[in-house]
Amino acid sequence: MSRMDDPSMKQPERQTGPSATEQARQVGQSVREVGSQIRGAAEEQFHRLRESAQDYYEQGRDKAVEWERSLEDYVREQPIKSILIASGIGLVLGFLWRRS
Repeated sequence: MSRMDDPSMKQPERQTGPSATEQARQVGQSVREVGSQIRGAAEEQFHRLRESAQDYYEQGRDKAVEWERSLEDYVREQPIKSILIASGIGLVLGFLWRRS
């Protein structure tokens, strides 16, 4: 038996599939595609959250304006009572600040 006939001495067979460089290129492309999808989803979520925050801000501002108007109406309707309430609040705050 010759050396060429010995199965342990045979040359390894070459791959017929894509080379390692091509496989790395494919993996890199897949990673870029996934990264692009994730970035798109993150931007979409950011815009949704931004719109939601703007809505909450506008609602809060509207409530504050509504509260201010109702307070002004109350003061116009009952000025003496409003002055007494404001004075009482001022006294309480004055005592609290004096102690600290």
